[in-house]
Amino acid sequence: MSLIKSISGIRGTIGGVTGDNLTPIDLARFSAAFATYIAGEVGEGRRPKIVVGRDARISGEMCASIVVGVLEGSGVDVINIGLASTPTVEVAVTGFKADGGIILTASHNPRQWNALKLLGGNGEFLNAEQGAKVLDIAAKEDFNFATVDNLGKTTTADYNKPHIDMVLALPLVDVEAIKARKFKVVVDAVNSVGGVVIPELLRQLGCEVIELNCEPNGEFAHNPEPLKEHLTEISACVAAQKADLGVVVDPDVDRLALVCEDGEMFGEEYTLVAVADYILSKLGGGNTVSNLSSSRALSDVTAIYGGSYEASAVGEVNVVAKMKQNGAVIGGEGNGGIIYPELHYGRDALVGVALFLTYFAAKNMTMSSLRASYPQYYMSKNKAELTPTTDVDAILAKVATKYSEHRVTTIDGVKIDMADGWVHLRKSNTEPIVRIYSEAGTQQRADELAQQLVAELTA
Repeated sequence: MSLIKSISGIRGTIGGVTGDNLTPIDLARFSAAFATYIAGEVGEGRRPKIVVGRDARISGEMCASIVVGVLEGSGVDVINIGLASTPTVEVAVTGFKADGGIILTASHNPRQWNALKLLGGNGEFLNAEQGAKVLDIAAKEDFNFATVDNLGKTTTADYNKPHIDMVLALPLVDVEAIKARKFKVVVDAVNSVGGVVIPELLRQLGCEVIELNCEPNGEFAHNPEPLKEHLTEISACVAAQKADLGVVVDPDVDRLALVCEDGEMFGEEYTLVAVADYILSKLGGGNTVSNLSSSRALSDVTAIYGGSYEASAVGEVNVVAKMKQNGAVIGGEGNGGIIYPELHYGRDALVGVALFLTYFAAKNMTMSSLRASYPQYYMSKNKAELTPTTDVDAILAKVATKYSEHRVTTIDGVKIDMADGWVHLRKSNTEPIVRIYSEAGTQQRADELAQQLVAELTA
């Protein structure tokens, strides 16, 4: 069982001992800390307002009850939007002109996990400095709660429809073109909030929808991380139903994976590549950003349109910061996360679906043919479990020195760029592991690079 405190929030397993797990006491402490932080940002004279939304995890309702109650007890007005995706909460914060937001979701983690993800008044995740302030406040022993006459009040709202409407209204989303194609789409929402919004979005785009695991009951039908090995059911269904494509989202709907008509994966790395190709083609070029663990294919596509590609440290807040710095028109993460600033600075599978289908509608080809039109790279994703005695930083420093003849980047772990591929090693911010991602022109070479570094880490 684990409790992981980071600048972006607190994540842990439900139940167990306080301070070692995500217990009601820990939920209360971090909710109070965030309320204290937001109140300090707002200043005296106005009551803070915070949006709260959650995915469909079994623990979600319990967690939301505690969080909302503590916020009220801290003198904060709450807008409880209930079952809502991470990007929906993000746009709701700005839509309601709130001072912050809390998303109750552990993203792709298994069912026993939950988390508080923290947003500022801009609807974006807290940066390192802001997150550190919340952690510092949480470390204090006492909080100053509101008196009975100053308790906050809670209102409820549904922001799923406004979010869908915002996506459909984007200038580069061609609703009529998508409707004309009458796509047949299989959706796997892993029994979370994606089942609430993705089928509805697709139906408004004129698609025939076949639902898999779309009941938002929190009983994940398979490992919730949208990787090929977890998606055998939808792959078989797409082929059997002769669907045009499959759409897969994670429990909080900030990651998008696609399935080709033959049941093969389009590749989560290529979700961003395809959407970027569409955006850049319409704008006549532009800058792009992804993180260090993302495919080279985005850089290749960006270069075709004369734009500049840059890589950030892993983490949405880092990608967003680099996008703002470089004026990127599209960006995201290779795990299927699309960030389209025209709507908001956050990974958003709804935006990804609508933009991709607009692009696909204009193509007279199958999904597999579209995938084959992009640079062919293959990725290997591995991880090594940490032990309490492992000095990971020292090991990574040795790796950087050993491979210094290649281009080495150390802004986030160690990334080694070679002529025929790359490998990136970094400590996870959300799990007690080291992630080892590699990419090359063949799967064999990508696997070899990964295993070579795994062996050096565990030697």
